[in-house]
Amino acid sequence: MRQRKNLDVSSTDSKTNIPKSSKNNKFTHPLLKKVFFLCLFVRFVNAFLVQTYFNPDEHWQALEVAHRISFGYGHLTWEWEKGIRSYLHPVIFAGLYKILAFFHLDKPWFMIRTPRLLQSIFSAFGDFYLFKLSQEIFGDHVAKFALFAQLTNWFMFFCITRTLSNSLETVLTVVSLYYWPCIRPTASKISRGSRKWGLATAALACAIRPTSAITWIYIGLLELYLTRDKLKFVLLEVIPIGTLIMGLTFLVDRWMYGTWVLVPLNFLKFNFLSAGGDYYGTHVWHWYFTQGFTVMVFTFLPFSLAGIFKSKQWKLSGLIAWCLAIYSLLGHKEFRFVLPVLPIALMFSGYWLTTIGWPDKSNGRGKRSPSSHDRCSGKLQLAVLFLAVSNIPMAFYMSMVHQRGTEDVMNYLSVEADSGKVKSVLFFTPCHATPYYSTLHRNLPMRFLDCTPSDEKGALDESDQFLVDPAGFATEFAKNWSIPSHIVLFDFQEKLLKDFLALHNFEEIKRFFHAHFKVDRELQASVAVYTLKGQ
Repeated sequence: MRQRKNLDVSSTDSKTNIPKSSKNNKFTHPLLKKVFFLCLFVRFVNAFLVQTYFNPDEHWQALEVAHRISFGYGHLTWEWEKGIRSYLHPVIFAGLYKILAFFHLDKPWFMIRTPRLLQSIFSAFGDFYLFKLSQEIFGDHVAKFALFAQLTNWFMFFCITRTLSNSLETVLTVVSLYYWPCIRPTASKISRGSRKWGLATAALACAIRPTSAITWIYIGLLELYLTRDKLKFVLLEVIPIGTLIMGLTFLVDRWMYGTWVLVPLNFLKFNFLSAGGDYYGTHVWHWYFTQGFTVMVFTFLPFSLAGIFKSKQWKLSGLIAWCLAIYSLLGHKEFRFVLPVLPIALMFSGYWLTTIGWPDKSNGRGKRSPSSHDRCSGKLQLAVLFLAVSNIPMAFYMSMVHQRGTEDVMNYLSVEADSGKVKSVLFFTPCHATPYYSTLHRNLPMRFLDCTPSDEKGALDESDQFLVDPAGFATEFAKNWSIPSHIVLFDFQEKLLKDFLALHNFEEIKRFFHAHFKVDRELQASVAVYTLKGQ
């Protein structure tokens, strides 16, 4: 039988002379608590600073569903009709909403802020476990720089406290990796129950995001290859734990859907077997390698690549390559899909930063000259400054400025609705361009332009029809509408609907800045709110 190899963990890395932590000089429990509270503080601030719109799923597949569960109203998109989404993730935020309602705190400020604050707590655990994972594999010095990379990387700051299922999947991935023996340099320090915790967390990640199985197929096969008791691993751990977690998930979905729904199977059929995701756009096969993931890692990229080759931790770097390669086979690609492997790439950048700051020994005597130490210290300071300066402003701009108008307009309408000034709302925007009932928190008539995929190939949905001919669509739409008290639209379509708005006696009441540059379509510089004159 193949036995797991235990690598020698000496006091220093033989290639880089980076000091490794022994059992006696590792971070003590009080210091680890300080690390966690640092992570928690940073993510709390992070959650407050995120004020922009990134992806519709943050609201429409999480908070909107949770709001419907808790308060009885909220829109369910077509994915819930087809049963390709699990209620496991929205139920978390439904519990939060129930608590707010119980204490009569379901007011605009709390409804808007608390979901991201809850996610920030989860995110802090992810940061903390990345620190611990780096500490186990590379030692304390690398762990500190890995945490620096995690907390300052622009995309992690921009995305991790959002209520996307990908954000929670990322946290669970990092936590689970910490408990897998196959990831550690040596398995001797791991308790027998460690792998079971890793399996349970991995199964939970798959329950929330079925595509997380891509990560755990790689880790599971690696563990199966290295472990001594293969049958015990499969029969007494993988099958029972996987069955338990998935069984609980099926029960939650049975309760919420009202019938038995196999979400992973439906998800597989739609996204992989029928390429249903392609309806929302496709990218070239190499997009993750040449654009997507490289933009996410950003200026940490050369440091991450250098850390991968210097550390020779091929199991972890192989996980990154595996995930990017498998996701590249799918036509529809998004940044957030590969978020779970971003912390691993940032950990490698932490490794390289440590090699910069720890000069090689000279003359084989184990002593470092003062000039060598000063040179390395200077290089490290420049590298840290460069990474901070290139990432932190980017993080702030993307989190607080770019595409904030659609968040601001709903925050405004929620306050107006709370004071009884809003009767109904019509969104003349691309579908799912703003938050919805989860932010408004008033059971008022609202209407947005539908974009449910059609079975008829080439058929344009309402959103596409509007974008092709805003004036023509609006004119036809108004023939059968119940006139709204408020209309929300982007400035680009507003220019084409001036006559329509004037004809129906609407006037501008509020305008919000949205973006300086275009993203997927024409520039959407601002969001305007129109209301009936005299209202």
